[in-house]
Amino acid sequence: MTVRTRFAPSPTGYLHVGGARTALYCWLYAHKMQGKFALRIEDTDLERSTPAHIQTILDAMEWLGLHWDEGPFYQTQRFDRYKELIQKLLDEGKAYRCYCSKERLEGLRECQLANKDKPRYDGYCRNLKEFRDCPYVIRFRNPEEGSVKFNDLVHGPIEFQNCELDDLIIARADGSPTYNFCVVVDDYDMGITHVIRGDDHINNTPRQINILKALGAEPPQYAHVPMILGDDGKRLSKRHGAVDVMLYRKEGYLPEALLNYLVRLGWSHGDQEIFSIEEMVNLFDIKDVNKAPAAFNTEKLQWLNQHYLKTSDPHRVAQYLKWNMEDEGIDIARGPDLTELVQAQAERCKTLHEMVEKSRFFYEEFDEYDEKAAQKNLTGEAVPVLQAVLNRLEALTDWKAEPIHQTIIDTAETLALKLGKVAQPVRVAVTGGAISPPIDITIEMIGRERTLRRMEKAIEFINSQD
Repeated sequence: MTVRTRFAPSPTGYLHVGGARTALYCWLYAHKMQGKFALRIEDTDLERSTPAHIQTILDAMEWLGLHWDEGPFYQTQRFDRYKELIQKLLDEGKAYRCYCSKERLEGLRECQLANKDKPRYDGYCRNLKEFRDCPYVIRFRNPEEGSVKFNDLVHGPIEFQNCELDDLIIARADGSPTYNFCVVVDDYDMGITHVIRGDDHINNTPRQINILKALGAEPPQYAHVPMILGDDGKRLSKRHGAVDVMLYRKEGYLPEALLNYLVRLGWSHGDQEIFSIEEMVNLFDIKDVNKAPAAFNTEKLQWLNQHYLKTSDPHRVAQYLKWNMEDEGIDIARGPDLTELVQAQAERCKTLHEMVEKSRFFYEEFDEYDEKAAQKNLTGEAVPVLQAVLNRLEALTDWKAEPIHQTIIDTAETLALKLGKVAQPVRVAVTGGAISPPIDITIEMIGRERTLRRMEKAIEFINSQD
């Protein structure tokens, strides 16, 4: 048997990090079992599903590297199939037309709540034989006796009594199929063997199993993973920060860092924190996922991201940095090679967005200096220091870090100053602030003409303050 998993988002918005973790678990399990991973777009909510939302989901999956083996399949392209099977259930007496008005159903619900009963359809139309010329929905005839038992791969044995399940609507009054029915048919037709999804779907599972059995299909195995909480113990939402996967791209996280973080939200392998994709595939088992919800910790994600910034191939990191630089409107042609920039800045940054902000001076001119840095370093005493370095740099023929470093040392020795008393005024002069990579590397990357011009400008700035 070929293992088949699926990720089935609804395109009514962005891809939530909780959905991304579910997709990752599905992808990992399929790869571990040498099976197939399908992507299915559940776009039956015609009012809220949009092409833009679909593209956002596809882009997020591509960025994460969670490439699908089959699909994407679209439910809106399968309406004829759903209609065919709904008619089959009607013909076999396993579904029926329900003519109950909205007012009757609302009154029934109010009465049940007042009696502290569980709200559910009372089967009023279940045994009607005649066809009525008025609007109707189609309900699945759920078994009234017995129970539904399944062994959840995360939670263990689960059982629901059929008497607690009402007759689910499988087609609306306009004829469109409902979520629970479409999901069942898709899993059936696509040969899905393992359904891995959030545990908010546990209550849907017995209903879906009963429909599958009515269609003569063998139910897949189910694994319901716990939700992700914010650090305050409440369900993760926008109030906790970014929850859209593509916002993490915009904020400068590497996809492998986010995947590494997400796989550990509910799953572990000893005390290991860092996992390559290959290790995730080899070590992951859905049965090892914890039953309890996991709390999202942005600081931990930043720690992981910095690890990947420092240890990944700089050329690969530069490819992601290029997107962030262009997203911020920076012309990368006006500065150093991005691979060199990553090598110079990786130790100092937790995200690519931070790297962009700390590297603007390499690509753009600045009109102002950091106020505190200028007050401390761009003083009258710094003029002869800057002028001496400027004179030596103008005479330098080999614009590389090593001779630039020697120039700074020689200037400090000539002026009988500590190295920092020379390097720091120069740093503020050429970068606008007090923090940068080593000054020799910084100057080499800024370039000769731009460095000399900025030092002249700094001297003019100091003189204008007197």
